[in-house]
Parts: sequence; C-alpha cells; structure tokens
Amino acid sequence: MLPSRYFCDLTQPEIAKQFQTNPLVIYPAGSVEQHGPHLPTGTDSLAANVISHAVAERLDGLVLPSVPLGVTPMHMPFEGTITLTPDTYMRVAIETCASTAHHGAKQLLIMNWHEGNIPSLAIAAEALHREHGMTVVTIQACYVAADLFGHECNGLTHGGEIEALAVMAARPDLVHLDRIDYSSDHSHGTKWDKLRRTRSYQPVLTDIRTIAPTGWYGSPQHATAEKAERVLSTITESIATEAAEILRQLNAVQGGTAEVSRLRKVV
Repeated sequence: MLPSRYFCDLTQPEIAKQFQTNPLVIYPAGSVEQHGPHLPTGTDSLAANVISHAVAERLDGLVLPSVPLGVTPMHMPFEGTITLTPDTYMRVAIETCASTAHHGAKQLLIMNWHEGNIPSLAIAAEALHREHGMTVVTIQACYVAADLFGHECNGLTHGGEIEALAVMAARPDLVHLDRIDYSSDHSHGTKWDKLRRTRSYQPVLTDIRTIAPTGWYGSPQHATAEKAERVLSTITESIATEAAEILRQLNAVQGGTAEVSRLRKVV
C-alpha cells in the first residue's frame, strides 16, 4: 500500500514498482490568479490536485508534480496573478509527462481546473500521445463540477460556491467566507461566461473585468465542509468511472497495453 499518491512523496523503488503494477499518471493543471477576498490565489491548482489525488486512489495511479501556474493573462489587472505564456506552459506539461513515459508510464490523465489552460493542454496531449506513445485523456474537471453541481451552486462562477467547495475539500483553512465582499453582478457575469463558453463562438476578452468588474462573482457563502466532502466524492467517482471506461475503449481500438484492464474498480 502506497503511503501517498503524490509522486514527490514517494521513493524511487516505490515509483518503479507502481509503474510495473499500473503505469497510470495524473497531471494536475491549475493556475495562480486572484479569486476575490475570500479564496486563495492557488484555488485552481488546489482543486486540480485534490481531485487528482482522490481519482488516483480509486484508479491506482500517481499524481505528478506540476507547476501551480497556468495561462491566465485575463486576470493580470489584479494583484496576486502570475501567468505563463502558452508555449512555456505547454513545454512544462510535455516535458514533465514525457519524463514519466521514459520510465514506463503509459496512461495519462490531465486533470484541468483552469479554462485558460485548455488550448495549451490540447497541444500537449497530442504531442504526448503521438511523440511519446502515451494514452491520454484530458479532463476538464471544472466543467465536470459544473455539470454535477451547477444547478445547486448557481453555476460555475469565478470565486463562487463551486470553487469555494473545491478549496474547502483541500485546504479549509484557506477559505475565508467571513471576508466575502463586493461580488460583481451575477446576471452580468453569467451572461459573459455563457458567451465565452459556447462551442461555436469564442470571443477573446481583454481581462476579467469584462465579466466581473471586481474580479469575481458568485455566492460562496453557502459552502460548508460537509457539502465540500460530498461534492469531492461525487466528482471523483464520476471522473474515475468515466476516465477508466474511456481508457479501456482507447486500449481496445488503439492496441495499447494490457495494463489498462488493471484499473481498479471504482468503489
């Protein structure tokens, strides 16, 4: 039994044995950007990591180290935001995962919680599959959360309840609901988020103030520790079940390796 699913917590022999048992790795993708007065700048990275570890426990995988930074120029007008260029971000993701492919990792789940990372991760995933032979599934975990809990959390809002719950599941000490103040107009934020998330038309926005002049909008005050636990469990189970099935299907049509069939049944 591994003491942790985090790659950096394990010894070389533990990692080598795990790759022989089930060569599945998970790459968390988040960002460092402002999330109002009540959530940490590392909200997206915390969410990606806590979900990745919970999925790794269910699928018998390892969570790779990843930079907490993402591609987030839209938030640069506000202090607390640090952004990488798309090319830098893409290269870090590729080289991190390719290193594990060199050592025997064969299946890769990219667990993303930040929308600004999506284009770079798509290119990285393609390269890791075609150039390094990995079977890759990219999971937009923030959209999974919105699909499952948007109806009871007023959608996926920047700094809203869904994100507060994700941080609460990882680091409850970093959630400051008593500091909630100056949320931007919800109807305005929802309108612009809906516009930029359509499949057919994707406008490029100068910065987050187009969506939320204060930098955030939502209703995080309803977040509780009990709900955070339930939300994490439900999201994790959904992702683990679907990801395992997709990997099996990819294995069947692409040849792949027998190790995919060893993915543990979700409990």
